[in-house]
Amino acid sequence: MKKYNMETIVGIFVVFGLICVGYMTVKLGKINILGDNSYSLIAKFTTVTGLRTGSPVNVLGIEVGRVERITMDQENLKAAVEIRVKKDIKVYDDAIASIKTEGLIGDKYLSIDPGGGGDLLKPNGVIKDTQAAMDIEELISKYAFGEVKKEKKEEKK
Repeated sequence: MKKYNMETIVGIFVVFGLICVGYMTVKLGKINILGDNSYSLIAKFTTVTGLRTGSPVNVLGIEVGRVERITMDQENLKAAVEIRVKKDIKVYDDAIASIKTEGLIGDKYLSIDPGGGGDLLKPNGVIKDTQAAMDIEELISKYAFGEVKKEKKEEKK
């Protein structure tokens, strides 16, 4: 009889451990099983160099979502970025989406200025005003090879 009691206790601990691992996987993986409290928006850029699926989306410096998918719009020859934003965040049709860098050479993230002068964007709405990331490598190469023109100030005597 003692053998079955020990096996039952071990079984309970194993089941409890599996439940804990499953819970942590869902929470740390940011997977929503029961419901989704976010909506999708689309922004089209000329280039999305460095931006990846899963990159954060910030509004006023606060993380409010993630980059869901990056595809190419063959018609307009632009990169279409699908983002998921929390439902309680209001984004208007005059919003500006820009790709920024964390620090000097950090990861890229999407920053949204939510606007406020127009109508609210509905789910799957398109943010029309976008700004691609500044390519630091290109600027350095232009400076190194002398393509950047320096303005000379004339001294008045």
